[in-house]
Amino acid sequence: MTAQPYLLAIDQGTTSTRAILFDRQGVPQHSAQRELAQIYPQDGWVEHDPEEIWQATVAVCRQTLSEQAGRADSVAAIGIANQRETSIIWRRTDGQPIHNAIAWQDRRGAELCRRLTADGYEDLVRGKSGLRIDPYFSASKIAWLLDTIRGARQAAERGELAFGTVDSFLLWRLTGGRVHATDATNAARTLLFNIQSQTWDGDLLELFHIPRELLPEVHDNCSAFGVTAPELFGSEISITGMAGDQQAAAMGQACLQPATIKATYGTGCFMLQNTGEKPVVSNNRLVTTLAYRLEGRCTYALEGSIFNAGSAVQWLRDGLNLIDRADETETHARRVADTGGVYLVPAFTGLGAPYWDPAARGAILGLTRDSGISHIVRAALESACYQTRDLLTAMARDGAAKPSALRVDGGMAGNDWFLQFLADILDLPVARPATLETTALGAAFLAGLQIGFYRSLEDISERWTCARTFDPALDAASRERLYAGWCDAVRRVRSFDE
Repeated sequence: MTAQPYLLAIDQGTTSTRAILFDRQGVPQHSAQRELAQIYPQDGWVEHDPEEIWQATVAVCRQTLSEQAGRADSVAAIGIANQRETSIIWRRTDGQPIHNAIAWQDRRGAELCRRLTADGYEDLVRGKSGLRIDPYFSASKIAWLLDTIRGARQAAERGELAFGTVDSFLLWRLTGGRVHATDATNAARTLLFNIQSQTWDGDLLELFHIPRELLPEVHDNCSAFGVTAPELFGSEISITGMAGDQQAAAMGQACLQPATIKATYGTGCFMLQNTGEKPVVSNNRLVTTLAYRLEGRCTYALEGSIFNAGSAVQWLRDGLNLIDRADETETHARRVADTGGVYLVPAFTGLGAPYWDPAARGAILGLTRDSGISHIVRAALESACYQTRDLLTAMARDGAAKPSALRVDGGMAGNDWFLQFLADILDLPVARPATLETTALGAAFLAGLQIGFYRSLEDISERWTCARTFDPALDAASRERLYAGWCDAVRRVRSFDE
């Protein structure tokens, strides 16, 4: 067992990059964070600057280590969590990206996805990848880059380019270009990975016209991924854990037994329920994905993805200037008895699960002369709760076991009013953990499991503690009336009827 007492977690998210130093008990000791600019070239397109991501990652790691007296030798290992489907292609010779990172919310691949669906490939893709044909996932983003950037396809076929989700890009840079790899949970979000055989799938690669030479090696979530270049932090540090952010959050929430479930409220909302060793095929527009892969053994999950949750609050702040800070939303929500019939549907880049409607657009409905800022702010918070119920209902229809509670994390989980309304609308207890930075914590747990900090998943599970539980208090009639209003609002913004 290593003598170093700390684990360094990199949590590279949609709107910010964090580094958190955890002790062996999973308690955060030091942290640093930098916001990440969003680039919107046109309607439905969302990009990031990969160099900004890289520079922010190095900066927050160095800042966190400096608070530990700059001692990289006190860090036993690094774990990485990332914003999953976001796609980057770079040159192998110098590590330079050929274009901005195309973010997971980006919808530019919608036409390709519509064409493939119309041609009858949905069942093939779902059967192999567990996913729906949708521009949310990486494959159509990769195809766009190869078909749009001059010479990219030919260079990819010659093996001169490398694709990766953000974890893979960071790993390449952290190791000085020595390692091109990813983990199984990130691979499973590309639409190119067979979740049964655990390999890049030839049929899917052919369908999206993507050369195999472009793709990284796929490892377990706990693995010897590589070591950092010594010039970055003063000495080499082993990278031993990696997972997509939602899988990392599920690990940090100790969702390690079938039926355990978590929802992370960041830019979007992502609900993931552990379904055990056999994948559950959804008939209700959820996706089947990996929860984690350890020692070659897979644990699967059902997942529902909401594209806009915290981003709706960000829009209230930065787009409409209705609030100055996100934490003002709770005060506004408590200021009014209800929304006065106002519903906000935050379909800024379409609707995710269970609707999968990339052409839907957002709306504020039910406005009257009496509607004020507090009503709109409250409606934005309520929208995340209604969307969560959409997902929970779909999971129940797929036969998933009813959970005893929903474990929550992410920035919005600090809002007591929000969590109480969530419990009311779901008619389910909502449990907030002692550590809200569960994505980073999960990455740290994975890194620590690989090097022997933790004996087993059971050892990790014992370290999860609940800080507060919110029990439902709303009567059934009110719950159903409010939710029916939401369903009507969604119907009004859909691009098609079913």
